[in-house]
Amino acid sequence: MRTPHHLDAHPRPNPYEELAALDDGPLEETPLDEFLTEERDAGAEDAWAPPDHRRGGKRRRKNRFAGLPLAVKAVVGLVVLASFAALGDRWAVLYAEHRAADTLKDRLDLAAAPEVEIGGFPFLTQLADKRLDSVKVTVPDVAADRVSLAKVSATAHDVRLNADGLTSVRGAHVPRFDGDVQLTFADLNRELGASQVKFTGEGRDRVRANGTLPVAGHNLRLRAEARIQRQGERGIATEIGKMRLDIGDLATYRPGTRASEGLHLTPKGTADLARETRKAKALLSVPAIVQRMGVPEATVREALADDGKLAELTGSPRFARQAAGLNLIDLALENPDVMRRLGLDLNLLDSLSGLTRPVLADRLSLAFELPEPDQGDVRLQDVRVEEDGIRVRVSGSGLTVGR
Repeated sequence: MRTPHHLDAHPRPNPYEELAALDDGPLEETPLDEFLTEERDAGAEDAWAPPDHRRGGKRRRKNRFAGLPLAVKAVVGLVVLASFAALGDRWAVLYAEHRAADTLKDRLDLAAAPEVEIGGFPFLTQLADKRLDSVKVTVPDVAADRVSLAKVSATAHDVRLNADGLTSVRGAHVPRFDGDVQLTFADLNRELGASQVKFTGEGRDRVRANGTLPVAGHNLRLRAEARIQRQGERGIATEIGKMRLDIGDLATYRPGTRASEGLHLTPKGTADLARETRKAKALLSVPAIVQRMGVPEATVREALADDGKLAELTGSPRFARQAAGLNLIDLALENPDVMRRLGLDLNLLDSLSGLTRPVLADRLSLAFELPEPDQGDVRLQDVRVEEDGIRVRVSGSGLTVGR
């Protein structure tokens, strides 16, 4: 049998009670406690309330402005008034520019109103004085003979107005003005080249034309050069030169009556003639052609009888020069069969004979002249070829617009 456990009659002491037994009683009040007690009592007298930021903010702003000196307040007021005056002045300028644009559109019969920009500030003071520092007018797409001017812009200086207020301007006197006239290559390509000839600048006063020209059902390659020059005091014109039409790589046509002009075989054309016996014999069998080339008759007879002699003759540099010197236009009517054997269309040759230098130059030439005013003077100052077109500087004086 197990021995029964004996319960302890004396329970263990509580540690917290032991700690309490060590207490010697209440401590004496220290100076620090007195200080903290006084602070709590003083703070408890006033009830706490959240700060009113809105009411206090108004007071601070009002106090700040009220504290500004009178001179500063006056400056602020003047700045505000000047701002309103400037806005009113700009509104008056916009209104005047709009009225001037509509008036110029009607009087010049323009498709669209031009751009008008009045310079100088303030505008209302100038209007009261009936005098404007400057007025710039820009007119796009102005018709001029066969072409359209891309942009005409002019700036008038020291303009004197004949007016009674902003809405009753009857006219203006322009002591002097200067401006630009711009003719773009894009307009030239569209209006002169009909999208088949392209114009590009070459140097300060030259324009090169490259493209194709339809002649008698053939598209011939066209190359020409136009020299831009002044014509009198108010106009410009072009002098067309170095014109040529290429018939493939067989022949080249240059309009004119000089020995180097007309229709001539190209170097490749003469080389093909030397290689093809049939073409060479057809050319040498015509006495008039042989005579023009200056080939001795004995040499021609030997060449026609012996292909080796023929190849020796046609393969020489001298024969190439002689063949290239022939004007095929002159021989076409008398020797149509020879022209056919050379690969030339007789209808094309007939059309080329009528395509003279003036006729061909007229297709590429351009010219325009500034209008002569009833009063005053307008003249060209300079003509210059630039990357995107032709620019002309103009000037004038003593012009009168309206009454």
